[in-house]
Formats: sequence, structure tokens, C-alpha cells
Amino acid sequence: MSPYGIVLYGPPASGKDTITAALNRLDPQVVLLPKLKVGTGRPDGYEFVTAEHLDRLRAEGRLLVETRRYGNVYAVDRRTVADRQAAGYVSVVHMGNIPDLRTLMDRTPDSWLRVLLWVPREVTAQRSKARGDADTDQRLAAWDETLADLEAHADAGFFHLRIHTDRLSPDAAARQIMEAYGRLRAAGRPHAEECPR
Repeated sequence: MSPYGIVLYGPPASGKDTITAALNRLDPQVVLLPKLKVGTGRPDGYEFVTAEHLDRLRAEGRLLVETRRYGNVYAVDRRTVADRQAAGYVSVVHMGNIPDLRTLMDRTPDSWLRVLLWVPREVTAQRSKARGDADTDQRLAAWDETLADLEAHADAGFFHLRIHTDRLSPDAAARQIMEAYGRLRAAGRPHAEECPR
């Protein structure tokens, strides 16, 4: 079975949106999978739904993963993933923690290409301030949480690919990701890389 798509995991300001855009430029069939969202906040990358709608999907067994964070609920719809795969698209999903990523994988380890995007803590601070974030301190706290999440829940071989986005251009990173995705699709699990510490 071909992998469902690509998961990008990393701390704030590691480049998930930028890399996703670069992947889409490289191949228009590679597209961000909008998460369902119940709550408030920025709309980019999300499909807002009511709590009642999410309850119905949950009852139908359609939620691959469900996360509660920042007072909101986020979810990935199983049918949307399957429909996009059937139409020839490669879904890109942004994940914020390893336990949810493992839930997304279910019992099929290579159902998704797992990519770790990494930047040092000071780069997160620089990028956050440069784009005018009002919550840089919160983003740095999230960077700390991401490192703790990695150390607690991911062994050295968990990610198929590790990219330091402060050392590589978005287009070069996108090419590496698509090469790794092609290997996973053609021959199974590629060589996994060690997680940063």
C-alpha cells in the first residue's frame, strides 16, 4: 500500500508552512490536509466545524486523531485522507506531538512519511520576532515542550528524515522530502535518521 502522505513535525517557526508551500510548488499534487477545528484562532490550514459535527464524525469512527490544545479541538478526518489518496493527492499533515503522530499511524508504521523539521531554540526566537509574533515567549515554551516530547516518545529511528531548516533552503528541503517519499512509496521504509538532542 502506498503511504497516505507526509507528516511534518517540529517546534514553532521550524518552517512547516514554508516547507508545505515548497512541496506544493515542486508537485501540485502535494497539498496541506486541513485539520478540522472546533474553537477560535487563525483559519489558515483549518476547516472550522461545530462540536456537534465533530461528535457525529467521532460516532462514525471517522476521526484518525483528535487533539485538544489552546482551548480548541483539532482532528483529522479519515474519509478526507482516503478521498485525497484515491484522487492521486499526497496529503501533508502538521503534527504537534509524538503520541498523536503514533495514533495517526495506527498499526501501520510506514503509512506516513515522518519528517522532523528542526531549528535551535534561538532560531525560533529570531524567526518569531522577525515576523512580529506577540507571543514569542509562548512559542519558546512550545519549543521546550517539543524537545521534551521528542526525548520522551521518539527513539532514534522514529523519523524517516530529519531536516535542519536553518541550514537548508525550503526548496532543497522539499526535494529531500519528495525523494524520501518516493523511496517509501517504492520500496518501504528508508534509512531512518537520529533525532536531535
